[in-house]
Amino acid sequence: MRTLFHFPLSPASRTVRLVLAEKRLPFEAIIERAWEHRPEFLAMNPAGDVPVLVEDNGLIVPDSYVICEYLEEAYSDTPLLGRTLAERVEVRRVMAWFDTLFAREVSGRFIDERVMKRLSGRGNPDGTALREAYAAMRPLMKYVNDLAENRNWLAGNFLSLADFTAAGHLSCLDFIGDIDWSKVPAVRDWYARMKSRPCFRPLLADRVSGITPPEYYTNLDF
Repeated sequence: MRTLFHFPLSPASRTVRLVLAEKRLPFEAIIERAWEHRPEFLAMNPAGDVPVLVEDNGLIVPDSYVICEYLEEAYSDTPLLGRTLAERVEVRRVMAWFDTLFAREVSGRFIDERVMKRLSGRGNPDGTALREAYAAMRPLMKYVNDLAENRNWLAGNFLSLADFTAAGHLSCLDFIGDIDWSKVPAVRDWYARMKSRPCFRPLLADRVSGITPPEYYTNLDF
């Protein structure tokens, strides 16, 4: 069976889980603690990161961006990249914005400080790093709110990989309670639509030892 090696609070893993489910592609999800540097996992992906997809035929596809592009090519019945060149450029641009700038300044910092440090035995959260993440979050979330306010979906008029990439990052932050949704009402409404999709249900059921998500995490309408 198709297998996905992932971690529940990895934005990249969540993106791929959502895309697989949206395309109705069944898979077995196996939690991989990448910080343990398991030799068998490193043999599949020398970069040592999740997610890694292994197809029925043994094909190994690492990295969320590579996996999403592969799924678009291999399973095109549910297109999520756009039809015109301009649409595809915009979808990829928004994906890259989340996976680079937003991950570096916001989601990656919060997840590392609040989750990964504890799980990997690297000590307590750094207060300075968290304050810097909160400061960086304000203008970046304002930009996301502008996108949600002026478009049907984040990259345009159609649901796309950009929405699933954004949902991967924001759902992790929602799980650890680091988003003030009242300050970004358009993003909140967009996220409520995303949470209501069937593909989102497994993410809402995620649990991580030692971390209790806020009560509204599983509430579809906040």
